[in-house]
Amino acid sequence: MNSIPVNEPLIGNNAAKYVAECVESGWVSSEGRFIGEFEGAWASFCGGKEGVAVNSGTAALEIAVAALELEPGSEVILPSYTIICCATAVIAAGCTPVLVDCDSNTWCMDVNAVADKITPHTRAIMPVHIFGHPVDMDPLMALADKHGLAVVEDAAESHGAEYKGKRVGAIGDLGCFSFYANKIITTGEGGMVVARDGTHTERLRYLRNMCFRSDRRFRHTELGRNFRITNLQAAIGLSQVEAVESHIEKKRWMGSTYGEQLEEEPHLALPVERDWAKNVYWMYGVVLDDEVPFEAEEFASRLAAKGIATRPFFVGMHEQPVLRERGLFESESYPVTERIARRGLYLPSGLTLTEEQIGQVCEAVKTVLSDF
Repeated sequence: MNSIPVNEPLIGNNAAKYVAECVESGWVSSEGRFIGEFEGAWASFCGGKEGVAVNSGTAALEIAVAALELEPGSEVILPSYTIICCATAVIAAGCTPVLVDCDSNTWCMDVNAVADKITPHTRAIMPVHIFGHPVDMDPLMALADKHGLAVVEDAAESHGAEYKGKRVGAIGDLGCFSFYANKIITTGEGGMVVARDGTHTERLRYLRNMCFRSDRRFRHTELGRNFRITNLQAAIGLSQVEAVESHIEKKRWMGSTYGEQLEEEPHLALPVERDWAKNVYWMYGVVLDDEVPFEAEEFASRLAAKGIATRPFFVGMHEQPVLRERGLFESESYPVTERIARRGLYLPSGLTLTEEQIGQVCEAVKTVLSDF
């Protein structure tokens, strides 16, 4: 039986044309017209002033935190329920990640828990827009204004998602995006930092490029890394931005179709869309009800036997062995994160999914959940 893939990409119509132009012109590396055009187009789409393209979403997070120039030991508040590169970006900057649990419905950062984690050492907040649904940003921005904190959004999973009519990634000071192959728009590997007002752009470009100084290229006064994107990748990225509205429309259709077919399934919690949000359903996640006598790993195995590929939810930062070994999050517990990490997975969510395939997935889900 052929498995339905989890999240296959869809490449923009002009990708081949733009890539051919790169090859023919010889501008295939980290210089060329497509880099600037891609940066400008994506920043404009998000509502930001400028963009700085890099070679991954991880790199975007690292230079975004580094650009804030926080003192060593500064604290950055982020959700436990996220991917590990959020925490490692904070650690790489010599800072300390401080965790809060996630909301049980949106699976995003629990904004009501943030105020209690603010200390005299807190310098920034990192909201993560999970699986296409935005964080409730107004309370976070109010806290940031009150305490003089920077806000770095991780919008890697939420291209085009909206909070009260504003696209995520340009609400905070800096917004970080991933353009990995499974994202709504892709460059294969790639990422970008969007600067809401352009304040940090010069430093972001400096950090992206091994900290080469403008006055003497090979004289370094800071340790930097090569996080540059190529003109080839940017060419693909520009073609993707041109198609982003249709990609988002397809994702929202996918979310709606799944919702219609699974809404009567009593043993699943489905993605939500708050009245202040536009969810782009990057991944269609589901969480098993507590009455189901098995957890997500077994659920995935039973679906795989029926030809349905799935992926597990994140493991909380407070349960990551590599972070515990560093002395972080000792004895900390975040019940919502722990529950959805064990009982959640996401179903096939790719841009090439057909209505027939979604129907096959839903029938398999219903059959598995009728068997216990």
